[in-house]
Amino acid sequence: MANEAELRLHRCCFTGHRPEKLNRSEVEIKKDLEGAILQAIDDGFVTFITGMARGVDIWAGEIILQLRKNNPNLHLIAASPYDGFESRWSADWQRRYKDILDQADLVRFVCNGYSKSCFQIRNEWMVNRSARVIAVYNGEPGGTRNTIEYAERNKVECFKI
Repeated sequence: MANEAELRLHRCCFTGHRPEKLNRSEVEIKKDLEGAILQAIDDGFVTFITGMARGVDIWAGEIILQLRKNNPNLHLIAASPYDGFESRWSADWQRRYKDILDQADLVRFVCNGYSKSCFQIRNEWMVNRSARVIAVYNGEPGGTRNTIEYAERNKVECFKI
């Protein structure tokens, strides 16, 4: 049985902006995300952690689940900041969120409920369990930048797309 340090070497997580902050289309970003995920798989990553936010996180989770159909060695961890995180989203985003939770290999609600720091706590939880971060980043301040900076401070590789 592999220990946590060994498992971490094969884990990759995602960070990225909400759709309204991105200056590229969903189709373009998903194409780049899939390329980065396939590169990660080629590099030996088999477990992927999504933070379950609208946009990049949900898209990445959907891509992993699609790829897993042909590669049963792939695993998806859904790391939601708290139970009920999606409750104010549109019906479509809620459905996509629930579909990922239903199909993930592991679901973790990182915090007991909402707090101002729950998103950063979730982001650090993911980085602390990963050897690579795939980041969709537009250069603006916010949670994505904070996650990249946290990863870099902790010597976790960042793959920016």
